[in-house]
Amino acid sequence: QVQLVESGGGLVQAGDSLRLSCAASNRPFGSIAMGWFRQAPGKEREFVASINWSGGSTYYANSVKGRFTFSRDNAKNTVYLQMNSLEPEDTAVYYCAVKYGVSSYDRATYRYWGQGTQVTVSS
Repeated sequence: QVQLVESGGGLVQAGDSLRLSCAASNRPFGSIAMGWFRQAPGKEREFVASINWSGGSTYYANSVKGRFTFSRDNAKNTVYLQMNSLEPEDTAVYYCAVKYGVSSYDRATYRYWGQGTQVTVSS
């Protein structure tokens, strides 16, 4: 069992930056990947970014590419999502998740989820 706790959300203005954190209670054995997803009101949860824990390869949704950066701290079992040039369309609850194996865009493949953190971007 892995528990994930997100933090760092808040209310910002368009163009501002935020850094989300996701701390894992423990790192599962074997190959894992972590992902960030987001869900806006009335919309499905969508992929934002992911990282392969070993190797550090990152993947991004087209809507955030060039603005968001996914990084990890092995020693702290923590991942970060640096979000720059935020837009009102980025408003959503952001979730981190863990899956076995390599990165995936498919939320159904992620096994463990955090409770989410709200990001609100005003225009």
